[in-house]
Amino acid sequence: MSKFCKFISLFLLLSYTTFAQNNPEKEEWQSLFNGKDLKNWDIKIAGHKVNDNYKNTFIVEDGMIRVNYKEYKTFTTEYGHMYYYKPFSHYRLRLKYRFTGNQVPGGASWNVRNSGIMLHSQSAASLGLDQDFPVSLEMQYLGGLNAGERTTGNLCTPGTIVEVNGKIDQAHCINSTSKTYDGDQWVSAEAIVLGDSIVHHIINGDVVFTFTKPKIGGGYVGKDHDFKAGHFSNAEEWIKKDGTPLTSGYIALQAESHPIDFKDIEILNLQGCMDPKASNYKSYYQSADNKSCKYKK
Repeated sequence: MSKFCKFISLFLLLSYTTFAQNNPEKEEWQSLFNGKDLKNWDIKIAGHKVNDNYKNTFIVEDGMIRVNYKEYKTFTTEYGHMYYYKPFSHYRLRLKYRFTGNQVPGGASWNVRNSGIMLHSQSAASLGLDQDFPVSLEMQYLGGLNAGERTTGNLCTPGTIVEVNGKIDQAHCINSTSKTYDGDQWVSAEAIVLGDSIVHHIINGDVVFTFTKPKIGGGYVGKDHDFKAGHFSNAEEWIKKDGTPLTSGYIALQAESHPIDFKDIEILNLQGCMDPKASNYKSYYQSADNKSCKYKK
């Protein structure tokens, strides 16, 4: 090969690499779980301090995060959540989950094959010692019980309230339109979260639930079950925040007494530089953070 041909080949290779790196259409998904350990996640279990992984409720095994109760004799009030350390505002979150085995003795009947992920959640560090659930928007996962329909990708609202079809819905949990998934099969789930405007729940590729205008309010679990009943140490502070829009927050995996596995947890940030002249511009961003823009010198 001549020197000229080598030069052209090198030029084309560098041009392709530069284009690929700066391609505004290319989605840059980030893994939230490294498949090896619980780095970047904070654990908070009711009755225990932050990062006290009581009885190894959360473990990593075979490339999965597993909620397990092998060391429990009985379950009482050890509701747990594991929080990614960084908050997000506009994003797509996708993962796979599956329920396994049997519920630990002592778990409530409504918690059989019941778990979920918390979106726009308060941080692990901000929870009271005995607080059961964080103020958040729960994308609830339910497994079928081989006894009729049981939807998944539902919404539960600890300390929050939303609008469905343009009207405030006071219900604590609202069913989706999903199919029922019996047994221990893997289910793909995705949430598209756009600040305090709109949220979509997707199960196995189908949009099964949509809500808008999430905010703090509606009591803790309905009007008749307030923050004090949820064992908040700062209930009065949350009451004062009633009506505050939920624009961002943390992502948390839930442990509610039935074993569940999570894997392939990835996020696509939809907030970033929206100036097409910047080298880190992405066409799919939905919210501008132009302070993060980078320009070639």
